[in-house]
Amino acid sequence: MSVAPPPALPPAERRRLIVRGLLRALAATTVLLALYFRGPFTQVQRMPVGLALGFALLALLLVSGWQLRAITRDAHPAVRAIEALAVTVPLFLLLFAASYFVLAQDDPSNFNTPGLTRVDSLYFTITTFATVGFGDIAATSENARLLVSSQIILDLLVLGLGIRVFTGAVQRARRRQDP
Repeated sequence: MSVAPPPALPPAERRRLIVRGLLRALAATTVLLALYFRGPFTQVQRMPVGLALGFALLALLLVSGWQLRAITRDAHPAVRAIEALAVTVPLFLLLFAASYFVLAQDDPSNFNTPGLTRVDSLYFTITTFATVGFGDIAATSENARLLVSSQIILDLLVLGLGIRVFTGAVQRARRRQDP
């Protein structure tokens, strides 16, 4: 059974819908970046990094679940799915960047670059996610390497499974909209 496309929108309304979705995603990403750069990580530094990352990944799952629900209920699920990816991926990356920053603050010898800043941590996260790995920042301790290994595995899951799940939600929503 093929999935019928959503009802055709006039071009101006379609552009407005896409722009509004992208603006919401941009606003969410801006808030996430502000929280990352201004957020107090002192409380997080008091708990084990693995536990903090576990809470962060739970938050990511909750946000993803909320996004999936929003996709399946939206009149234009494909636009909503793009917005969901534009929010979920930055959240995922910022959670790992925060984890690397906390790990580096806990023990500077976890990385080969002393005094890893929030920008350094975000840069390292993005180069790991993109599989570029320039080598200028490297995990040197076992804990840091375990965290980086976890990110690499989760990167593959987020890219493969995450996109598949969001695409499936769009298809379910479109089937539900068919008369």
